[in-house]
Amino acid sequence: MPVTGQSSPCLWTPIPQSGRSPCDRYKHACCSYDGHVYVLGGRENSCVKDLWRYSVVCNEWTELSCDGEAAPEELEEHSMVAYEGFLYVFGGMLDSAYTKYKCALWVFDIGKQKWTPCQGKTSSPQRQMATNRKGHSAVVLGSAMLVYGGLVDMKGSSQDFWSLDFDTMTWSLLSTLQQNSLGPGPRHSHSAMVYQDCMYLFGGLKGLREQRDFWKWNSSNQIWTSLRTKSGPTRLMGHSAVAYKDSMLLFGGGLSQSSPKNSLWRYSFGTQTWSQVATLPGSSAPDKIHHCCAGLGPSYMLDTSSPSSSSGCQAKQLRPFKNKCFPASLTYLGSEGGIELETFSMEKCYSSKTLQAASKLDREVLMGSDEQRITYCLTFENKAFSKQWSCTEEDLLNQEDSDIVQHLPDMLLVLGGRPCTSHGPISMWQMTLTDS
Repeated sequence: MPVTGQSSPCLWTPIPQSGRSPCDRYKHACCSYDGHVYVLGGRENSCVKDLWRYSVVCNEWTELSCDGEAAPEELEEHSMVAYEGFLYVFGGMLDSAYTKYKCALWVFDIGKQKWTPCQGKTSSPQRQMATNRKGHSAVVLGSAMLVYGGLVDMKGSSQDFWSLDFDTMTWSLLSTLQQNSLGPGPRHSHSAMVYQDCMYLFGGLKGLREQRDFWKWNSSNQIWTSLRTKSGPTRLMGHSAVAYKDSMLLFGGGLSQSSPKNSLWRYSFGTQTWSQVATLPGSSAPDKIHHCCAGLGPSYMLDTSSPSSSSGCQAKQLRPFKNKCFPASLTYLGSEGGIELETFSMEKCYSSKTLQAASKLDREVLMGSDEQRITYCLTFENKAFSKQWSCTEEDLLNQEDSDIVQHLPDMLLVLGGRPCTSHGPISMWQMTLTDS
């Protein structure tokens, strides 16, 4: 097996925002849950205090409440994860005289759409809770949130590794079981993601120096393992990583805020090798650093030791299907397993008959009649069950959220990041892999 190679190419598509939407930003936090993407805080010219929900089907943003004593203040380089109907926000401030006694954990009830007071507690009276920090990572593994590293007040980079049990809301400081076992050490502005029962961490800043090391933490034996590879991404900070099928996708970042990159890398857990993902001709990825990524669709669903996942679905409940997502017109996806793609209009939804008539990969852009011009949407046709979702409000009210989530096509959304557009809507890009 070669050490490196080329993965199947991908397609990048910008998603213009015409309606009311959050301003462009960086050092924000995002996560997906039940077919929606949530974005909180970050920086524009200064820190912003807002919470937004993005409907993937409708391409519409809704601003949610960020007021009240239980709501967070202006945050940057914080984290946000979703678990069983709640958003858990951690960090984003450095301790000061003003924030010294303020809890660094905030919880948002998605169903009630309000912030819930939650201080958390320690596993014993002698132990402390995780303190405010920036640039850390947070992932969901089983029924816990794992938090690694970050900048802690004036101490610089931290190597603290914390676990928050969602069932008891108890903080615990994790440590290796073997004295000689190493770990990533002090780290911030790195990436972390979960695959099966392990957490994987890449790069980031160790003090002032960028890193390209790759680590695995096994939740079974609580031991860190260094994954040494001769190839792969260069030194990076401010990048993002997500789980995709049996691999990890790593995008963007750079050596500094002024040098963002647009490289997309894929690490195969089966072969333990890196490959750089090429873009299809005419497709260009954005240069981004301190952005956020959200994976949607069955291939991006977490496979952890817990039946619950951060996308709010259970993988074992998924039914096989073949979907259609239409972001651009392509003539060179000849493989049978490739995604069928077609240019969409910002003001069109297509009927099932129209879609069936356009079954060939090499076809012209659908123009449609005035009757078909309802509103912008991504149209998903489920061949196995003959269902179609459009983004009219009436249609959405008649569909169960779980049905929509289960039949979303696989897509990776890149939201915000530097460089930013001054006072413009948030930058959004969609990435689709041709081997989906």
